[in-house]
Amino acid sequence: MIKNIINGIKAYFGGFALISKLGLWKYFAVPILISFLTGILFMASAWFLSDPLGTIIAKAWVWDWGSETFAVISKYFSILLILAIGLVLYKHIIMALSAPFMSPVSEKVEVHLLGDQHQDHQHRNTSFREQLMRGIRINVRNLFRELLFIIPLLILSLIPIVGIIATILIFAIQAYYVGFGNMDYTMERHFKYKESVQFVRKHRGTAIGNGIVFMLVLLIPIIGFIIVLPISVVAASTETVRILNEKGLIEVKGSDTISKIEA
Repeated sequence: MIKNIINGIKAYFGGFALISKLGLWKYFAVPILISFLTGILFMASAWFLSDPLGTIIAKAWVWDWGSETFAVISKYFSILLILAIGLVLYKHIIMALSAPFMSPVSEKVEVHLLGDQHQDHQHRNTSFREQLMRGIRINVRNLFRELLFIIPLLILSLIPIVGIIATILIFAIQAYYVGFGNMDYTMERHFKYKESVQFVRKHRGTAIGNGIVFMLVLLIPIIGFIIVLPISVVAASTETVRILNEKGLIEVKGSDTISKIEA
């Protein structure tokens, strides 16, 4: 899996050049706007809600001794909780709403990489609405699964030493699910919903690698919200197409794609 993680990261190299070469920037206007506005909204929410939430959490400590210390801890935990959950929501909102705009980007990357081979491949033809609904379905699924893992880990992160491991796991889980969403823009043309889930499970390293860079780019103030989606989608498309092509998972003249995924 380590090799796949590295490949997922390496796929980012040359991303900006490929976007310019294929003239893809025009497809990112709406997604970038969605990303920027959503990011600002969640940053503002973390700023204004941290104190009220910290106060509520602090009330759980009914004893006088240590109340001041617990109040401080509650404030920092509330900030961490809001940022963590906000980041989870942010990722899935922008990926779900951007699905109809990212699918054409992914297809153009695929055509560029496969060249003449692309003419022999069969694709699922889906409408703007179908792409949007699939994006919402995939990301709602991933959202609830991600929160199921992250919330307990956030509590564990308050424990010394254990908190370090919990923090690393939180980062890895978020990276996996964001990589999942980025890879699905390509898989949407080739696989149905359940087949895509099976594919990502078999190539979770690739998803994690893609998501790692996504998460790190978000750390760049303001600019991160603007560039994160274009480069991560192109990187995910590049690596996903490579895997599909090498493993013969792109359907050609009635080939049994499902059985190959499950094998």
